[in-house]
Amino acid sequence: ITVRKVLTDNGSCYRSHAFRDALGDVEHRRTRPYRPQTNGKVERFHRTLADEWAYARLYTSDAERCAEYPRWLHTYNYHRGHTALGGEPPATRVPNLSGQYS
Repeated sequence: ITVRKVLTDNGSCYRSHAFRDALGDVEHRRTRPYRPQTNGKVERFHRTLADEWAYARLYTSDAERCAEYPRWLHTYNYHRGHTALGGEPPATRVPNLSGQYS
């Protein structure tokens, strides 16, 4: 996957020279201030993160929660159906994933 554009909010970290330099030739676009609807997909992902991973169960430490993240993300991308994708996981939409070369 080649990143061509990045959409961020207007946080100071995204207005820094370091962020601009890290983007290189990638086009950077910003959302309109005080308009969270623009970032709807990201906001929905954050809600899913909170509901299904970060606060889905009681963790004994932050390290335990962080250790669980890769497993959860794999499930999210490869096994969990998404209504916006007709019940399919996101990995079904990305061509040429490992083991899927044609």
